[in-house]
Amino acid sequence: MENSVFPQRLPFHPRPPTEESTVIGNTDTVRCWECFWEFWNYETPKVIVVKNHNLGILYRAMQLLILIYFIWYVFIIQKGYQESETGPESSIITKVKGITHSHDKVWDVEEYVKPPEGGSVFSIITRVEVTHSQTLKTCPESMAVPNATCISDSDCIAGKMDMLGNGERTGRCIPHYSGTVKTCEILAWCPVENGGAISDSLGKMAPQFTILIKNSIHFPRFGFSKGNIKDDKNGYLKRCTFNETSDLYCPIFRLGFIAEQAGENFTELAEKGGVIGVIINWNCNLDLPDSACNPRYSFQRLDPKTIQESSGYNYRFAKYFNCNGTNTRILIKAYGIRIDVIVHGQAGKFSLIPTIINLATALTSVGVGSFLCDWILLTFMNKNKVYSTRKFDQGPILQPLTMRGSCTSCQAKAPPLTFTCFLFTADPPGRSSLLSTATWAGPCVSRQQGGITGTMTEDKAILT
Repeated sequence: MENSVFPQRLPFHPRPPTEESTVIGNTDTVRCWECFWEFWNYETPKVIVVKNHNLGILYRAMQLLILIYFIWYVFIIQKGYQESETGPESSIITKVKGITHSHDKVWDVEEYVKPPEGGSVFSIITRVEVTHSQTLKTCPESMAVPNATCISDSDCIAGKMDMLGNGERTGRCIPHYSGTVKTCEILAWCPVENGGAISDSLGKMAPQFTILIKNSIHFPRFGFSKGNIKDDKNGYLKRCTFNETSDLYCPIFRLGFIAEQAGENFTELAEKGGVIGVIINWNCNLDLPDSACNPRYSFQRLDPKTIQESSGYNYRFAKYFNCNGTNTRILIKAYGIRIDVIVHGQAGKFSLIPTIINLATALTSVGVGSFLCDWILLTFMNKNKVYSTRKFDQGPILQPLTMRGSCTSCQAKAPPLTFTCFLFTADPPGRSSLLSTATWAGPCVSRQQGGITGTMTEDKAILT
């Protein structure tokens, strides 16, 4: 007899418990065992096609957005196919050139650049307040010092030293340099700073000062090194200044150019001082030739100029000498532009490991659309209970069953002819129950075709 597929199947009624069945343990024990065995169940997704265009459009749109994100941002922008290294090993050497003059002297590099070693942080003096001929003696305290003013000697405690003052109090209250105001007398380098300071500006020629910044970087993971100076033996550096388009590898910057690029007015900056960062960024794609790895420069004011108390930059130093057997010094309060050279960098090169990881992440993330659409389907759709029943089936794996039965109601028409078959299970031996009724197309031998056998699986019956 020819094989046939039966599309319908009646519910299978399990064998009722026998009289010998017994209950072991109490209800709590049974539940615990059920939970224990439930943990070891295997779950596999079930595919259901839901003919809902709105939900389908949402699903495909989410998949498209996720793919665009990974292709455009992760792989193209962030170069997720590369192994990367940040924070290169870096060395910086600086050199300043230029001369200027103030009211009564000429200043050269040795005087206005501090410190002179040429490191990544240095300052250029643009204005000074000079207190000449200070010697160790007694004099009035500055009125700018808190609690320095007095009326009588009792207001000045002998031997007291104010951490914000200029010296040790002698216990006397004496007139200040000018006016009728009195301050406590101190033993210090006199005259004190505010009493005889003279301001002098160096800003006239300062914008023309040139600064050479030599920078070399090394990425140890890839064994890649490069510098920011052009390899030219024809005196290229002696006749060039920095230009981002034509002279990228001539790192000689004018001080006025740096202030302008940082968005600052040079005159105001020279008066109070400030801190400017010269930021060198190396972003290198080592899958390309070395010539594609170039430095990029940016300039930024680092001190908060909007806060008066913390803006500006100044410091003090003194020059000592002996005058007629007396130790004398010149106190200089210097205002200047401090330059901080900061180097950032990142290098990347193709590697199989990050490529596989990001591809696996991309493919996994596509499933987020299924999760969201399943949540909408099972929560907000009108037939959510029907979908839930269809999607989450629980039960044992159905084994093939042996059947026997007969086909009746033979319709005497042209082949193929249709039979109505009543199928009964033959397992377990000695027991049988009605399993399914279905139709079968085949040759019509008689009105009753007996002795039919076959197997029954979860969704079809095959006669043999």
